Amino acid sequence: MKYNFDQEICRLGTDCEKWDNIKNQFGVKDVIPMWVADMDFQSPQPVIEALKLRVEHGFYGYAVRSGSYMESIVDWLKRRHQWSVKKEWITHSPGVIPALSLAIQSFTKPGDKIIIQPPVYHHFARVIQATGREIVSNPLVLENGRYIMDFEDLEAKIDATVKMLILCSPHNPIGRVWSKEELTRLGQLCIKHNILIVADEIHFDFVYKTHTHIPFASISEEFANHSLTCIAPSKTFNLMGVQTSSIIIPNQQLRDRYDQELHTLSIGSPNIFGAVALEAAYRYGEEWLDQLLEYLQENLEYTLSYFRNNIPEINVIQPEGTYLVWLDCRELCFSVKELDEFMLQRARVAMNEGHIFGREGEGFMRLNIACPRSMLKDALGRIENAIASLCKAH
Repeated sequence: MKYNFDQEICRLGTDCEKWDNIKNQFGVKDVIPMWVADMDFQSPQPVIEALKLRVEHGFYGYAVRSGSYMESIVDWLKRRHQWSVKKEWITHSPGVIPALSLAIQSFTKPGDKIIIQPPVYHHFARVIQATGREIVSNPLVLENGRYIMDFEDLEAKIDATVKMLILCSPHNPIGRVWSKEELTRLGQLCIKHNILIVADEIHFDFVYKTHTHIPFASISEEFANHSLTCIAPSKTFNLMGVQTSSIIIPNQQLRDRYDQELHTLSIGSPNIFGAVALEAAYRYGEEWLDQLLEYLQENLEYTLSYFRNNIPEINVIQPEGTYLVWLDCRELCFSVKELDEFMLQRARVAMNEGHIFGREGEGFMRLNIACPRSMLKDALGRIENAIASLCKAH
């Protein structure tokens, strides 16, 4: 089946956070929403059909995760990521961020320290602070237009109270796809200091040409037994609203402790439609995904070219994965507040403000390019015109 990713479909009035919550989120209306990591593409037709069948059945009682459901996850990881996972390793969470909270409460105690690598997905810091743990910041280093890990800084900040590191892979918002060498060095450091690695790999299916996502736990048995891996079909197939994710924990002792916390909170039962959507996506959504990746590659190339030729004042950090583009706006010489206001009030484009990803994100913006190209062109044109008008005023 040939999918049309150029098709624009109105999402207003559907209780859609990306479109219907703009006024509450940004305080303005009449802007193009290029912010939250939610694609403006319909999910694969086989997923839609599977959900229709389940709705038409008319019974929506308590559900279980079937053997077929578990096999679909195992098969996907093997086929797309060359990772052999056993069904018994797989447990559950309503989402990756709830899984992080469960992991923090299962394996650390209040006052313990947890490492993150900013600029990084802002909910990492929020959930650490909300659970009474302390953040240890190991900032990534921007070197020749590409971010790298600072291993010397990391080791210098480790002490006996550091119990966990949250790895973002592929990294949101900078788009890095970590190499095997980088992941190996990170893993060896954490094992040396008995630090548990929680890998948020929710963007694992979005990787651009010449790059390969390597699941952290797939590198070695030692890494697998010292980590949790969080995945979901939500970003891949635009299924965030069904709130179904898979948490892979090969170490049985760790898995039992995680499951105990899961069941203490009574959130272990599956969302019946989430289970249907996950299995249909992993079994029948590959054709759609392959076409989507081609379209996103074209969107990325268009974006890179547009900024290079028309908006040289903004430097684009070229992503290796995800559908998020990290824009370095520091040459505009705005304050944090001025940059936010400029993009909203002058350009009329709503992006995620770089500073929410940590102090290291000040002067940056995160642009979501998972949309029809006409919408992308409109947004980039607005940014170009806003900067041109700014230059004329000076």
